[in-house]
Formats: sequence, C-alpha cells, structure tokens
Amino acid sequence: MLFFNNKRYYTLDSFYKEKFHTKIAKVSLNGNFTCPNRDGSKGVGGCIYCSNMLSGEYAGNSKTDIVTQFETIKKVMLNKWPNAKFIGYFQAGTNTYAPVSKLKSLFEPILKLDNVVGLNIATRPDAISDECLDYLTDLNKRTYLTIELGLQTIHDKTSKLINRCHTLEEFEVMVKKLRERNINVVVHIINGLPYETKEMMLETVKYLNNLDIQGIKIHMLHILKNTKLEKLYEKEKFHVLTKEEYIDIVVSELELLRPNIVIHRITGDPKVSDLIEPTWLIKKFVVLNDIDKELKKRNTYQGKKVITK
Repeated sequence: MLFFNNKRYYTLDSFYKEKFHTKIAKVSLNGNFTCPNRDGSKGVGGCIYCSNMLSGEYAGNSKTDIVTQFETIKKVMLNKWPNAKFIGYFQAGTNTYAPVSKLKSLFEPILKLDNVVGLNIATRPDAISDECLDYLTDLNKRTYLTIELGLQTIHDKTSKLINRCHTLEEFEVMVKKLRERNINVVVHIINGLPYETKEMMLETVKYLNNLDIQGIKIHMLHILKNTKLEKLYEKEKFHVLTKEEYIDIVVSELELLRPNIVIHRITGDPKVSDLIEPTWLIKKFVVLNDIDKELKKRNTYQGKKVITK
C-alpha cells in the first residue's frame, strides 16, 4: 500500500494537499506560555527532557508580538513556497494554560491574517478548562483546528520519571471531550524514554490506535544541555536508542496504526548546538530515508498489522 508521495505511511504533507489542494506551511509561534508542571500547580521543573525554551526552539521570537512573529517567519517560507497557505502553530509551552481572554488575544489576530487556514495548538490534557473547551469549540467552527496533546508514554513509572504530572485517565478523558466537540486530536509520543523497552513503546501505540485520534507525532528522545535529563544521563548512563533500533521500532509502530491516522512527525528535530545524544538525529533526512528503506525491505506499511474489530 502506497500513500501520496510514494510513502508507505500517511504523511502530514499528503493529508494537507488532499484537504487544501495546495502546500500548507506551519508557522511556529511563541505565546509566552508556561506549564502546570513548571509553575507549581502540578509540579516544578517541567518535563526532564524539556529545555528552557519549553520545546519552542524553532518557534518565533517571544520578545516580539504574535503577528510580528508570524509575518517574519511567513516571509521566509514564501521564498520557498510562494503559493503556500498557512497554519499558526502555537508550539512553545502549554498553549491553553491561561485565561481565555489571553488565548483570544493570541489566536484571533492570527486568524485574521491573509491565507491562514487553521491553528495547531500544543497543550497538555490537564490544561484545558471547560471555558477553554467552549472557546475551542467556537474556534473549530471558524477555522481548521487541531489540538496537540502531549502524552509521551502510557506507562505510569516512566511518566513519573519524566515528571509529566498528569495521569493516563486525564489524557483519555480529554481526548473524549475534544472528540465530542469534533475537534481534531494529535498525540505526541517519545521513543527511547529511559528504561522503556521496545514492547513498552509498542504498547503505547497499540493503546492510541484504539482511541479516536486523527494524528500522531513520533519523537526520538534527545538529551539536551542544561536539562534534568542530561543530569540523569550523566549519573545513570541509561541506554540511548541507536538509529537502527529507532527505525525498527518506528516501522513496527507504523504497522500498528490505522491507515487514516496522519503521521505528523516521525523523528526528532533537536537544536544541534544543544544536543548531547543521540548525534545521529542531526541527519534528519538520513533517518527519514532509512525508515522508507526499511518499510520497503520488509514489504510493510502503516496499518498492516492492525486488527479490525
């Protein structure tokens, strides 16, 4: 089975071209949000792998207003894709963790810009209030809205180790609430979390495949400078996946995912200057090409091992 672009999995680019009939570019923005596991409401210090940029290394400059961020990045993207349309991607921090008045002050100006067709909002399952849900429901009627929920793993022991500070039940409840409102859900997972086995990573994907989700982001754990993860790695030297191990796991995960789940990301994308391990992640396109080669070598594809009920 081949999807668009001759890939054996359902890429985000294919999905966007199918839906919008043109190139869609995501503009990463920084709304100066914090997180409930940083400010003390759930925990302190944040997730152990997260940098001070709160996963917003490629987002806009938080010292400028949100429209200036958008227009600056958009200008660069138009040089590459002159006919593109855009999605505002609120990436850094927990982007629903604020009063709705603040959310409106950031989201609404982006929707008013030319050729903006949607919003992607990255957040946590424990950081969407009922009032926020009502606002997201309204947004979903006016634009193409996607809520990205960080999960990372279904395993409680790992979740505690990485300081997620929310439960699997909270995650499942929020997915249900969002889907009841017909809001698209994309879930983030991380392969290679400390002490997880391949089978544990596959269990996370099997669990997600049985939920009503529309997309997934598969990350490779990367150890960044000046993080709690760096200190843990220096102390315990836990195993970091090799490129070959990672590719094997990703291909096995793709086989377990329904063909209609869009693969928004399939590898990590660390800032090179901050990366400690694994150094093979620097060559992103090599990893992507090797995943394609392994899928072809095994004569397999996304959804091959999904058991339909």
